[in-house]
Amino acid sequence: MKAGSAQKLVLNMISTATMIRLGYVTGNRMTNVQTRNLKLRARAERILAAETGLNPSSAKELLDAAEGSLPVALVMGRTGGSRDEAAAAVEASRGVLAQAMDLIKNRR
Repeated sequence: MKAGSAQKLVLNMISTATMIRLGYVTGNRMTNVQTRNLKLRARAERILAAETGLNPSSAKELLDAAEGSLPVALVMGRTGGSRDEAAAAVEASRGVLAQAMDLIKNRR
C-alpha cells in the first residue's frame, strides 16, 4: 500500500507540473477544463467566476457566449474581446491563456 501511494503522489506531481508548463493552469486552477457534462460545466462556471470576479449568473452567461469553452470565456472576460477574437487568440497561443490575452491587448 505504501509503495502504491508513493507512486500515485509522484504521478500526480508529474501531471501537475506538465499542465503548469503547458500553460493550462492559472493561479491554482486548471483552466483548460472541457465542459462535457453538467459537473464539469458547473466547475467551469465556478472557475470563471473566481478568475474574473463575476457573479455566478454572469459567469454562466459568459460561458454560454463562449459556447462552453472555458479558455475562450476567460479571455473574453479579462480582455473584453469578442468570442471570435478570443477563440482565435486561444488557438494561436495553443491554449496558453496569458499569451492569448497578450495577443488581444497588443492588437488594440
